[in-house]
Amino acid sequence: QVHMVESGGGLVQAGDSLRLSCAASGRTFSGYTMSWFRQAPGKEREFVACISWSSGTISYGDSVKGRFTISRDNAKDTVYLQMNSLQPEDTAIYYCATRYGVVRSSLASDYHYWGQGTQVTVSS
Repeated sequence: QVHMVESGGGLVQAGDSLRLSCAASGRTFSGYTMSWFRQAPGKEREFVACISWSSGTISYGDSVKGRFTISRDNAKDTVYLQMNSLQPEDTAIYYCATRYGVVRSSLASDYHYWGQGTQVTVSS
């Protein structure tokens, strides 16, 4: 059974940084794309970033380009999201997700396994 556990969320002020982590377990993740999504209250789940197994394919949502950086450590089956210059509109629950293959998909329905999420709150 695949498990994905996010950590690193919290309450920060505008302009601060946070680093989220997502540890995956339960199978071999070779060849899997790892992604981050977020969901704010009353809004649909939004694509944040994705990274292929080799880290050769990386994609970001328009709202986070230039501020967020996704990376992964395959030896630890862990994906990271470095978030800089955080703004109140970044407040959301952040989820990691994964699926097999090299994809740039921003559709939540394209991902097969999900974590439970970690709350990020940015105060103004």
